[in-house]
Amino acid sequence: MTATVILNPYANRWKCGREADAVENDLGRAGIDYRLYISTERGHATTLARAGVERRDLPLIAVGGDGTLNEIINGMFQAAAPCADPAGPVGIVPLGTCNDLATMLGIPAGIDASIALIKSGDTRTIDVGTANGCYFVNNSAVGLETEVALQNDRMTRLRGVFRYLVAAVLTIMKRPSWHAEMSWDAGHYEGSLTLVSVGNTKRTGGMFYMTPNAIPDDGKLDFIYAPALTRMQMFQLLPQTLKGTHVSEPIIHEHRTTRLTIRTEPATAIQTDGEISATDTTDINFTVITKALAIFAPQA
Repeated sequence: MTATVILNPYANRWKCGREADAVENDLGRAGIDYRLYISTERGHATTLARAGVERRDLPLIAVGGDGTLNEIINGMFQAAAPCADPAGPVGIVPLGTCNDLATMLGIPAGIDASIALIKSGDTRTIDVGTANGCYFVNNSAVGLETEVALQNDRMTRLRGVFRYLVAAVLTIMKRPSWHAEMSWDAGHYEGSLTLVSVGNTKRTGGMFYMTPNAIPDDGKLDFIYAPALTRMQMFQLLPQTLKGTHVSEPIIHEHRTTRLTIRTEPATAIQTDGEISATDTTDINFTVITKALAIFAPQA
């Protein structure tokens, strides 16, 4: 069987592209039969992944970061050909900036080690979230986090996860807020809103443990929300998100659910796995697909 390897050269500010030869060399040494495809623009990896599934050139292997993996997962679930149940398996060679999902699943960072894991055939089955029909495997959000993601995209000089921290500080200074009506399995809320962060795993942005109690294969999505916060409150919470201790603060509300619906005023963007998947949206629906995806990863 021929694997479809999709490499995003822009991942980690073009560093991933410079590792293409090393990736091919290690795939060859591992004896993995593959075809390598280079994504050239946003959304291209989704098209390549969809085509790979329809050709039955499996497994799919993502070479890049969380955004690259997100595009590939969306392509897999969009494919006209039926996927296995669970879909996959999908391999990850984590060469992005944050590599949140890979880190949370214990996938090694080195090219040779991550390819050796794929060669071993060890897999773990995880849940997949949806946000208005877009799939995500690690994290999604509306409100403050989406403004951070947009700010991060505008910053071209800074590199690494430090860029996300600076983007968070700049966004807090703007103090965005919304009015929202929310409902989930066991509750309802209506009032002011600063953020909603929805996690399939614990970490996002390379350092922020927004949903520190999330479990990727429990059939539920963890989420937190907070009403309108002052700048001082947000700056006090920011360092706590680096350890996940913010969820112990009374102003942060933490829940676990199979569904979450949100209506906001004004509109908000939607972030899925660190990428903006929708803008100017007032109605958002989150769901979870239980144990929908097999990933080459160490056993939990």
